[in-house]
Amino acid sequence: MSNTFKMVTVVGTSPESYEAAIASALSDASATVRNLSWFEVQEQRGRIVDGKVAEFQIKIQIGFRVEVP
Repeated sequence: MSNTFKMVTVVGTSPESYEAAIASALSDASATVRNLSWFEVQEQRGRIVDGKVAEFQIKIQIGFRVEVP
């Protein structure tokens, strides 16, 4: 039996780090999407306030296994 996967793009944010932004994105996605299998970082960026890093932003693609009846 082979598996079929679908991908969604998600942007996670965190005031702490890129790693925390990834964890936030995966946690939030897992609340509504089942069978998460892998992720791939697409972009890293951030928001600046008063000359300082205010937020880390990460764009990831998440792959999940499609359920077949």
